[in-house]
Amino acid sequence: QVQLVESGGGLVQAGGSLRLSCEASGLTFSWCTMGWFRQAPGKEREFVATITRRGDSVYYADSLKGRFTISRDNANRLVYLQMNSLKPEDTAVYYCAADQDVALKTESREYTYWGQGTQVTVSS
Repeated sequence: QVQLVESGGGLVQAGGSLRLSCEASGLTFSWCTMGWFRQAPGKEREFVATITRRGDSVYYADSLKGRFTISRDNANRLVYLQMNSLKPEDTAVYYCAADQDVALKTESREYTYWGQGTQVTVSS
């Protein structure tokens, strides 16, 4: 059974930082492209970042470049999202996603497995 479990969300003031983690089990993590998405209340789920299975290539949503960093630790089956200079508009539920492939993936429909999400709230 595949499980993706996000952690690290919470309440932070604007300008602050958070690091989200996603722990994978039940799949061959090192074969998977990983991604982060987010969904704010009343909005559609949107792409945040993606990383190839070896971690040698990453891609970000244009609006988040320079503030967010995706990384992974294949030995421990973890993927991270470091979020800096947080803004109230970053408030959302953040989801981890996985798909067994080599390519970067920016569309939610391209991912097979999803976590339950972790809430990030940024206060002004």
